[in-house]
Amino acid sequence: MLYENVINVLYIDLATSRIEIKRRSDLFEFLGGVGVATKLLEETMRPELPPLAPEQPIVLAIGSISGIYPLVTKTVAMFISPLTGELGESYAGGRLALTLSMVGYDAVVIQGHAPRPSYITINGENIEIKDARAIWGMDSDTVGQFIRDHESGSGKRSIIRIGPAGEKKVHFASVCVDTYRHFGRLGLGAVMGSKNVKAIVVTGDKTTKIQSPKDYFRVYQSIFKSVTETDLMSKYHDLGTPINVEAINELGALPTKNLTENRFDRADQISGEAFVKNNLVRKMACTGCPVGCIHIGQFRRVFDEGYDYESVSVAYDYELIYALGTLLGISKTDEILYLIEAVEKTGLDAISTGVSLAWATESLMKGIVSEAETLLPLAFGDTTQYYKAIIYLANRENDFYNVLGEGTRAAGIKYGGEDFALQVAGNEIPGYHTGYGNLVGLNVGARHSHLCNAGYAVDQSIKVFDEDKAIDALFEEELERCVLNSLTICLFARKLYNRETVLKALKAVGYTLTDDDLTRIGQRIFATKLRIKEKLGFDPRQVELPKRFFETPTMHGKLDTSVVERMVEKYVKKCSILLKESVKL
Repeated sequence: MLYENVINVLYIDLATSRIEIKRRSDLFEFLGGVGVATKLLEETMRPELPPLAPEQPIVLAIGSISGIYPLVTKTVAMFISPLTGELGESYAGGRLALTLSMVGYDAVVIQGHAPRPSYITINGENIEIKDARAIWGMDSDTVGQFIRDHESGSGKRSIIRIGPAGEKKVHFASVCVDTYRHFGRLGLGAVMGSKNVKAIVVTGDKTTKIQSPKDYFRVYQSIFKSVTETDLMSKYHDLGTPINVEAINELGALPTKNLTENRFDRADQISGEAFVKNNLVRKMACTGCPVGCIHIGQFRRVFDEGYDYESVSVAYDYELIYALGTLLGISKTDEILYLIEAVEKTGLDAISTGVSLAWATESLMKGIVSEAETLLPLAFGDTTQYYKAIIYLANRENDFYNVLGEGTRAAGIKYGGEDFALQVAGNEIPGYHTGYGNLVGLNVGARHSHLCNAGYAVDQSIKVFDEDKAIDALFEEELERCVLNSLTICLFARKLYNRETVLKALKAVGYTLTDDDLTRIGQRIFATKLRIKEKLGFDPRQVELPKRFFETPTMHGKLDTSVVERMVEKYVKKCSILLKESVKL
């Protein structure tokens, strides 16, 4: 908490209903956010047990300056991923960070297994585990409405909940946060489902009293003006991340039809401009953000034979257009929104869903699996069949969808087709096929995501490829994001929150840190993540990369496996040095 040099941690044991609040001064050196969450995960995890064992924790944490500066909007979730079997790290916006701040908790640790379907309410020191049998089986939209109708309380409220996919423990089930935001990647929804937790409701009304309002207001205004009076964040407000569709396509780096191609010949039909023209109805923002990057698209569909239509609104962005559009060969904006809505209601991660269905489609085309197993004649571009497949996947309808629900890697091992299963270390890939930086970055990243080290950006920024420079860039970016994620800023604002701005923002609210201090904090957090991954048995040198990554050209041409192996080895050495030095941090 601000000015107190302690971290307030709420511990909830679902099995015994024991609630405990601890003030942890020893965690203060991790600053907040991902630092605190990583350390708490290291303390409470059980490496010898499977990811969905009741003893395994869910850790939620907010940043050191959550709720008081623009764009500091994220909450981090740390857990053991059922999809990869190791470190799970996911972020969500919405109102959750602010409400946790207003309820007075920097972190929440949830362990155990509730004896019946339950949901948790957190309102100050009033924490309850309530009966959720009436809402078990409902989709996330319905659950949200139920809780809004039945739970009262003053102040800000945030509702996170799972859909049917989480209840069925699909290994890439997501968690819906408020409306249109998610803990998407790596299967937090399955972990909640394994604990019999349908939802968590946080309601708070505490305000943060600033001790030096003049200093704080000066820094706040400077940041706010940079956001609203410059073009630094304008692309996120205007077209949003879908602006990348045509740009990445032009580079020859847009995964298409299960990465059998690197360009989509109808990219202009599902570009950011096309969505704005055909579907955009409004823009929204997370609480505490003046940008408004959440783009809401609307499509119409018949719900009765008597010419009755309904208008359906869903949020869209680049990764969803890639995963449920180009990767599946779909070229109509309405149809992509239609699939996004199915993913939303069932509670699946959109990226993993699209990748798994693309693999299933190619496997069916090649005779690796049969229509008797897929239950549908899956074909690239056939939206109707993909919608049905999403429902089957969320419900783990038969043996095939049960295995597919464990991830594309598991499906490739079971049925074959591992060579074109688009995953790295078990996590389905995001929408970039740019080169060595991206592929190596996905392999060595703490959560096997472009959000670890921006490998795709490394590929785009280096004109003449240099292995050592690329490795240095990946490593330094990972460290820097550990710092930014200890604040839990939105990473869209990472250029705005440079070191100078971060230090000023922290100083104005009582954190007397130096640039070197921030560097050590980043190193401390990253070293903790590396220890967790090591304890869970992960070694990036042992990751088997599908051949498809080396068959389809990137924006820099085809990749060489020997170069990737060499780069991974160099990265591992840098990590080993950090781990040895971490005892001094």
